[in-house]
Amino acid sequence: MSRRKVDKTFKISSIKDLPCGTYGKAMQLTETMEGWRNEAPIIDEKTCSLCNWCYLVCPEGVIYQEDKKMKIDYRFCKGCGICAKECRKKCIIMEREEK
Repeated sequence: MSRRKVDKTFKISSIKDLPCGTYGKAMQLTETMEGWRNEAPIIDEKTCSLCNWCYLVCPEGVIYQEDKKMKIDYRFCKGCGICAKECRKKCIIMEREEK
């Protein structure tokens, strides 16, 4: 499933019209967070039900669905842990990053 393009003609009549992830990796972010965070979210694909809740709560918009998997654009993830805290299935863990 490819992500739907969101432009000025995009209309939402129901929740099913929402794109399954951001319309572009990390949307319009320009400054990367690589080397800045201490922990990174890791998604357990076996337990993930693709509910897209992590996508909806991510303040940076770096979580998206691609090839029936939730993915994270780590270039822009700041490691805040909101996705892991809010995951209803607890399939996202925060893992310490080695410097």
